[in-house]
Amino acid sequence: MSTYQNLEKTLGFEKKLPVTKDWSAAPDFLKYISDFCLVNRPEVIVECSSGTSSIVLSRCCQLNQHGHVYSMENGEEFVASTQQQLHDFLLTDHGDIIHAPLSEINLEGKVFQWYDVNKLPEIKIDLLVVDGPPGFLQKHSRYPALPLLYDLLSKHCVIFLDDAAREDEQELVKRWLKDYPEFQAEYIENERGCFVLKR
Repeated sequence: MSTYQNLEKTLGFEKKLPVTKDWSAAPDFLKYISDFCLVNRPEVIVECSSGTSSIVLSRCCQLNQHGHVYSMENGEEFVASTQQQLHDFLLTDHGDIIHAPLSEINLEGKVFQWYDVNKLPEIKIDLLVVDGPPGFLQKHSRYPALPLLYDLLSKHCVIFLDDAAREDEQELVKRWLKDYPEFQAEYIENERGCFVLKR
């Protein structure tokens, strides 16, 4: 079983990852996205949410000597703490934590609270990691990720959706596949469940 300690060893971290019990991604999910990153060497990585995963992915870019992470984060305190962690791990050249406050957006008559995607620079996303906003915020909280970022996805973009064992995530992936039939989804049975979407 994957652990944070295994991940630290694999990625050559010299100190412990800053893990919080309630908010940090599970180690097996971090292993999936870091393995993908090291093998496929994406140039542009975008995260919905920030934290331990931002450090792990920025470290992968450092090891690859290629790529950059842009993490959208709605909470100012989390922006500051994760940016400080990138600094502490000497990874600020490889990742940016972007303050993207949640605002109301209307998708097909339904209102969602979602990140201000206008805060992102002009990019084409090769790897999209969806781990926010929190599920308790609203029904199908992470659904807007694909419709709002669709035009920014590169042709070969791969999407990882965390917490996919939850009913909400299962339902929103069905809707994604209905709305964007060029994508196929693979479900990975891990601690919290994970969907991987590819064209």
